[in-house]
Amino acid sequence: KSCVHTENCFVPTSEIIAVEETEHNKKQRNIGKWQKMGKPYAFTVYYVKRARNHRWRCSDVTFWCVDEHLCNQWIQALKEILEMQKSRPKQLLVYINPYGGKRQGKRIYEQKVAPLFSLASISTDVVITEHANHAKDNLFEVNINKYDGVVCVGGDGMFSEVMHGLIGRMQKDSGIDQNNPKAPLVQCNIRIGIIPAGSTDCICYSTVGISDPVTSALHIIVGDCQPLDVSAVHHNNTFLKYSVSLLGYGFYGDILKDSEKKRWMGPIRYDYSGFKTFLSHHYYEGTISFQPAKHALGSPRDKDSCRTGCYICKKSEQQLTEQHKERGLKHEEDEEEWKVIKGKFLAINAVNMSCACPRSPKGLSPAAHLADGSADLILVRKCSRFDFLRYLVRHTNHDDQFDFSFVDVYRVKSFQFTSKLSEDNESNVTDIGKKRFGHFCRDHPACCCNIANSTWNCDGETLDSSAVEVRVHCQLMKLFARGIEENCKDEAASSQSSDEQLL
Repeated sequence: KSCVHTENCFVPTSEIIAVEETEHNKKQRNIGKWQKMGKPYAFTVYYVKRARNHRWRCSDVTFWCVDEHLCNQWIQALKEILEMQKSRPKQLLVYINPYGGKRQGKRIYEQKVAPLFSLASISTDVVITEHANHAKDNLFEVNINKYDGVVCVGGDGMFSEVMHGLIGRMQKDSGIDQNNPKAPLVQCNIRIGIIPAGSTDCICYSTVGISDPVTSALHIIVGDCQPLDVSAVHHNNTFLKYSVSLLGYGFYGDILKDSEKKRWMGPIRYDYSGFKTFLSHHYYEGTISFQPAKHALGSPRDKDSCRTGCYICKKSEQQLTEQHKERGLKHEEDEEEWKVIKGKFLAINAVNMSCACPRSPKGLSPAAHLADGSADLILVRKCSRFDFLRYLVRHTNHDDQFDFSFVDVYRVKSFQFTSKLSEDNESNVTDIGKKRFGHFCRDHPACCCNIANSTWNCDGETLDSSAVEVRVHCQLMKLFARGIEENCKDEAASSQSSDEQLL
């Protein structure tokens, strides 16, 4: 055999997309010397090729020989190897949001993703969503067991809808009451794939390293699996939302609340509302209580970023499992100490992942981990506008964004927040034996704005209640991803074991 390319081509079998017999007339320009040796036979191997910035592309290499039997043997052997890749999906349920972002979801799927799924012999059932919560409601009705995964084409909002439908379906089928904040939730073994096509694709960027439809489609095809922590948000023994990226009160909550009124502006509304919110400089007084994540290795300031095959995530998950076996999950919350902090806050942010995006390549917490059973709780206390601007600017560069006297960060497994208004109106929020209080404060008494409370920003959606109880569920769900690779361009298979190699 001989490779048509000038250099040798080494491909892990785990990253071969498909193998096909090549028709003689399709590769005439590549035959060269084979024309002198009678009728050549050929097969083409389609495989993952890494480009810059974590981008993946589908490339191909064609092998020629004059022996038809030998050619067929190669084709058969390679197809058998692909069949042995049990993690690869064969049947997918696809939800497409035709309205999200720039309304390009349907076109992106049909032109860039569907051909790759077809090449990899993946069957799909496609649902074009027609209204809000269409996908979520549909997931409670379909025969979910016939699928190897669920794919959402859209932005973070579309992913959140699919996630809520899938997690909710799993709990319903298992008889778990989601309204019980201490209920151990059933893990979702069905993976979710994200084809980015929205105005915000933070989750895709933080778990793959880039918001690119082809790259995400290839991660789905090769059957990658990345566990993901999910935070459950409750108020007064009532389930509110699940969160996988950002829970933000104060600054980020106010931005979202203001931007919702300006949807007609499109994505630029976030910039406008952000500038307006920064100038208003509202801060809120309240009490936050949290349980430190003692099981989790590392800390938010150790600069150990979460990467493919993350050691910290694996060891933290093992430690958490051992704790549960020793103590019993139902007693754990009562036994472990709570830390209580009272203060005036410009922002309270809890993140389950770095929340990186093109504008903020490091994210809100650069060392946050995807699957260690913890969230990073960031408290930004009352400070001057100038100091707050210095803090925000550090999200765009490589300086330590936690190196300020007014910023505290903790790795936690659960937390609760209440303010004076929510305590007056919602006194049934779990108290843990500590008196909680708070009231709204303003920098400038002359300001005519009279906001009594901020709003929680939960993965880009507002929550009705300001008083919340939040608990992190370790590796509750799985994505078709592998985390961010250390060096995608130079390493052919950074996270793969020593698979058979194809020359």
